[in-house]
Amino acid sequence: MTSSDTANEMTISSTLLDWYQAYARELPWRNPPGSPEPSDPAWPYRVWLSEVMLQQTTVAAVKPYFAKFTETWPNVDALAEASGDDVMAAWAGLGYYSRARNLVKCAKEVTARGGFPETEEELRELPGLGAYTAAAIAAIAFGKRAVVVDANVERVAARLFNITEPLPKARKAIREHAEQITPETRAGDFAQAMMDLGSSICTSKAPKCLLCPLSSACVARASGEPEKLPVKAPKKTKPERIGTAYWIERDGAGGREVWLIKRPGTGMLGGMRALPDDGWSAREDGSDEVPLEGKWLDLGAVRHTFTHAHLTLSLKQYHGKFEPAGDGKWWPLRKLGGAGLPTLYAKAARLALIQD
Repeated sequence: MTSSDTANEMTISSTLLDWYQAYARELPWRNPPGSPEPSDPAWPYRVWLSEVMLQQTTVAAVKPYFAKFTETWPNVDALAEASGDDVMAAWAGLGYYSRARNLVKCAKEVTARGGFPETEEELRELPGLGAYTAAAIAAIAFGKRAVVVDANVERVAARLFNITEPLPKARKAIREHAEQITPETRAGDFAQAMMDLGSSICTSKAPKCLLCPLSSACVARASGEPEKLPVKAPKKTKPERIGTAYWIERDGAGGREVWLIKRPGTGMLGGMRALPDDGWSAREDGSDEVPLEGKWLDLGAVRHTFTHAHLTLSLKQYHGKFEPAGDGKWWPLRKLGGAGLPTLYAKAARLALIQD
């Protein structure tokens, strides 16, 4: 590396930090730019919780969940003592439920250690923390120099250095370049600056190059076609799946109730409350078998898209005598909003209720 290369990289990081100082987004889990790490012992917890929630999820979607979690469980010790059912219910609708299953596991491990470890290596030993999350926590919560690369950072780096190799192979070069421009100090601010730049300026479509603080250093902009980077592999067509769910009601002591089951602890929507169904999964169509004898009324169908498949879930209402079995519970309809149904089953419940 030449001295001019080093100077250019220092200019990139200092220019971006100056921009971040002026234009950083105000987020409930974020420390103001340029400030030292807060002395609040709950600070690493808030950083960790936000980073887990933000995986493949938008800031707008995360904000209300973050507020609810931090109000209910204000620190890692409180979350470690929470029941898995309560955490899963609070997470309902945010998706990617393996993250929620790992939250309590991770909180228990952190509590057992006496607090969050500060290095990337130790952080990666915690349940549910991969390379990105560990680096983000090390940099943002503890001020360690760590190279933080998410989808926004990938896009900025690919354009800044004109990395034309398609993803995912391009990730090695992207990380090498991100490593070169990550400063020794304020690594947390720098990581968040790169994220903010990617989300607001260096966007996937129609990047706002005229507003970009790094435009003069951007090789892709000089080429005239920054929007083409990073090069992504063609998306695979998602398979179509089908299944059937069952709406089973009774008149309980406090009013109408619906039978909800608890899904197995692993697999799709693992550990979540749900309507009983025919055993569909995102990889295998459900069978057409009806698990109960009695009269059935077709209520229609709902459609839902998972990461790897589209699902059309038919909904049938049961009329007849029903003897509960298995891990289930009669749930009052007036309190159904508190059951923590994942989005798929919340859609099915709304479909059933509008039939009244």
